[in-house]
Amino acid sequence: MAHPVMFHDDDPGLAELRTICLAYPGADEHVSHGRPTFRCGKIFAAFGGSEKIRPGEHRQVRSALLVKVDESELPALDDDERFFVPAYYGPFGWRALDLGAEDVDWDEVAELVDASYRLIAPKRRIAELDAREVS
Repeated sequence: MAHPVMFHDDDPGLAELRTICLAYPGADEHVSHGRPTFRCGKIFAAFGGSEKIRPGEHRQVRSALLVKVDESELPALDDDERFFVPAYYGPFGWRALDLGAEDVDWDEVAELVDASYRLIAPKRRIAELDAREVS
């Protein structure tokens, strides 16, 4: 049975996130488990998720950005109250930020997405991205 769609196109931050994510070489959007995911072969960003509070209890964050984070960056994000460990993704080095908050720093969001993309994307796509940035 398919998962129900768990987002609306007018959810806070989704349009902005699409613009950022789909600008990357080879990036596309798929709905997985009812939520938008952005992929370049593998998922490098996802929209919407939940935080596991305790076994059997989750806090839904409809407008969350989920990104893969370099292991060296995890302590800093874990100390930042704006970030949380997303259910299911968290044990694999992912962190989440609520894009529905009033004070979202879109430059920071772009940096988080860029770092996640570089951890996930194939080397040829990263080279393509780097060549774009030099031009």
